[in-house]
Amino acid sequence: MAIELVKAKLSDIESMQKLVIPEIEAGVILFRSSDEIATNIRSYILAKENDEIVGFCALHIHTPTLAEIRSLVVKDEKRGMGIGQSLVNRAIEEAKILGLQKVLSLTYKQTFFEKLGFVEIPKESLPEHKIWADCIKCKHFPVCNEVSLIKTL
Repeated sequence: MAIELVKAKLSDIESMQKLVIPEIEAGVILFRSSDEIATNIRSYILAKENDEIVGFCALHIHTPTLAEIRSLVVKDEKRGMGIGQSLVNRAIEEAKILGLQKVLSLTYKQTFFEKLGFVEIPKESLPEHKIWADCIKCKHFPVCNEVSLIKTL
């Protein structure tokens, strides 16, 4: 069956939360409450197979020119099939439509993003509100091994 990319609905939140639990427990993705996901539901893109969510990501807008790919997750047994790449590419398409100029990612999967045209940047160049809104919630803060990357559109 083909993978379908669709916008998330509020009714998808419970399934999204279940899919991301192992990544949150591993400290790879930040926990987001169901209320926070609901507030930002328009930013989420789902990968579905037979109506089952097998992956998702969010395009979170920081400024009129900058957005972030965040909460990228693909079900373990579906990895290596191009689903993550498809999700990121769809988010980049949305960013272009919105008139954004750059998309960033904080990730442990540097090579994955570099293959999609992202280049590493110093963490010091990240918007300050990103650090205080998200990074401070992370169990690895302030000693973080994530790499910051950016793609110019």
